[in-house]
Amino acid sequence: MNLLHRVENWGDTHHPAWTDALRIVLGIILVLKGVSFISDTAYLMRLMGGLHFQLFPVMAVHYVAFAHLVGGLLIALGCLTRLMAILQLPILVAAVFFVNIRQGFSPLNAELWLSLIVLILLMVFIVLGSGKFSMDEYVKQHAH
Repeated sequence: MNLLHRVENWGDTHHPAWTDALRIVLGIILVLKGVSFISDTAYLMRLMGGLHFQLFPVMAVHYVAFAHLVGGLLIALGCLTRLMAILQLPILVAAVFFVNIRQGFSPLNAELWLSLIVLILLMVFIVLGSGKFSMDEYVKQHAH
């Protein structure tokens, strides 16, 4: 059994039920962040405005909004949780280390702290997976 299967097996067997509520909250936060990106794409374009290649910022904005909306919904439902968390990682790494750190590492920088907490939770759910109260578990239990 390779390392990936061992991590997946460990996560599936060591998954307390309260982490499902945490997974649902994480998914809702991502969906809400996706909605805020859609409603204020000018903000994201300003964040990436220093890049000279104009197609990349437009693609990045659409990727962030789509990944947060769809990925957040699927994480909240517990469907393909590990894959959706992996797809969120580049966004949150960029948010923590390149975007939000510019405002300073202070207790008043709420965006940095939210991004850091979401990044840590995504890494936790890459290991833990969906949990007992999820679409993945439902499909696994009711597969014929």
